[in-house]
Amino acid sequence: MDTTPTRLQQLLTFYNEDPNDPFIIYALATEYRTTEPQRAMEYYQTLLDEHPDYVGTYYHAGKMLEQLQNPEEAEKVYRRGLQVSRKAGQMHAASEIQQALNSLLGLDYEDE
Repeated sequence: MDTTPTRLQQLLTFYNEDPNDPFIIYALATEYRTTEPQRAMEYYQTLLDEHPDYVGTYYHAGKMLEQLQNPEEAEKVYRRGLQVSRKAGQMHAASEIQQALNSLLGLDYEDE
């Protein structure tokens, strides 16, 4: 019998040891994204609240909010993410967030 801890179990152990590490919180959100979107959103929300400078959160949190049928909150997250990523000089992230925002707002003029 395989007793090797799963990736999720390992992450939860790391999280219990250091609940303030944004990378671990982000990894947990990613792990739950497909199976438990609501739980993933809770981890994204923790990042948004407690680690607002963690640029990687904004795109995925916005997408998760869209998936959870909350476009108004998604728009707020994208707009905040644009400010944070530009301030951090992370232009690639800013570009991805801008595309997600444009798509959400129906401003997506690119050919499919």
